Amino acid sequence: MSIIKKIEDFCLVGRGGANFPTHVKWQAVKKKSSQKKYLVINGAEGEPGVFKDGFIIKNFLKEFSGGVKIASDFIKAEKIYFYLNSKYFQAYKKNIIRAFDSVGLKGKFILIEKPREAGYIGGEESTILNIIEGNRIEPRLKPPFPTEEGLFGFPTLINNIETLYNVYLVSENKFKRERFYSINLERKNIGVYCLADNLSIREVLQKSGNYPKYKFFVQIGGDASGEVLNEKQLGKKVSGAGSITIYNLAKHKPIELIRYWLSFFVDHTCGQCTPCREGTYRLLELFQNNYVSKKNNSLRSLEKNKQFLEICANLTLSSFCALGASAPIAVSSYLKNIYVK
Repeated sequence: MSIIKKIEDFCLVGRGGANFPTHVKWQAVKKKSSQKKYLVINGAEGEPGVFKDGFIIKNFLKEFSGGVKIASDFIKAEKIYFYLNSKYFQAYKKNIIRAFDSVGLKGKFILIEKPREAGYIGGEESTILNIIEGNRIEPRLKPPFPTEEGLFGFPTLINNIETLYNVYLVSENKFKRERFYSINLERKNIGVYCLADNLSIREVLQKSGNYPKYKFFVQIGGDASGEVLNEKQLGKKVSGAGSITIYNLAKHKPIELIRYWLSFFVDHTCGQCTPCREGTYRLLELFQNNYVSKKNNSLRSLEKNKQFLEICANLTLSSFCALGASAPIAVSSYLKNIYVK
């Protein structure tokens, strides 16, 4: 059976957050008639609360590099660009080069350290292409998609580390429909766990031994853009990047938490589009003026603040990329699901 058929039969999806079917993306690049094709590995992992890539590189480098080889051979990649966040780059550079060389990729790949100034937007796939090409650190307009016109204008396959690790398991008939979950406590890493990919939040916490004995709430999908849910909503499945952060309901500090979420997007917007550049700033400004400067510890009126809500809606509908669109998610879901009026 061909590798693409195996990938399709196992319903393998990307683990970077979008859950896009892997076989569809691979075939889109494969069928393009082009002089050159490229493979880009996205190891940016800039979402706070997600740290599974380092775990995979440290513990499963052989399998991951094998998956890279399979992907490269399938699309007949001219070159492989491995874009990796600075922490992992510094820790595992030598091991990665050794592993890639051992599977026959010597001289075919370039390991690139994610620029420190790239920030959160430096993990968006089209931004990565701009960085590799030496262009401005900002996302590109889509379409065309990278599978059509990617790196240097040629068809490009972009996959994350966990996806390529899973490709190797699929090729060896060892894939068990599992995924990696990053679990955190108040934005502090607890550990990475490999469990079934269809579990609910409650089941992940129980099976990993991390279900709290106190009243709590969670944030799933990342500590910046993730949705916030209460204990009655734990039946929802974990999707996206596969992270769960646990917050103590009684001990957490609402003002500090909301300020963290809003400040994060102000600090990390690339400034390319007005809705995100101005919208994130205005949300933080409204919050600071109404709650922080006045030392108002109540969020009673924030969810009814018309201007605040309008900016949230505008960000979601009109931002150029997913960063701006996801900026209001944490605050909005917290006010809806957690905050007691």
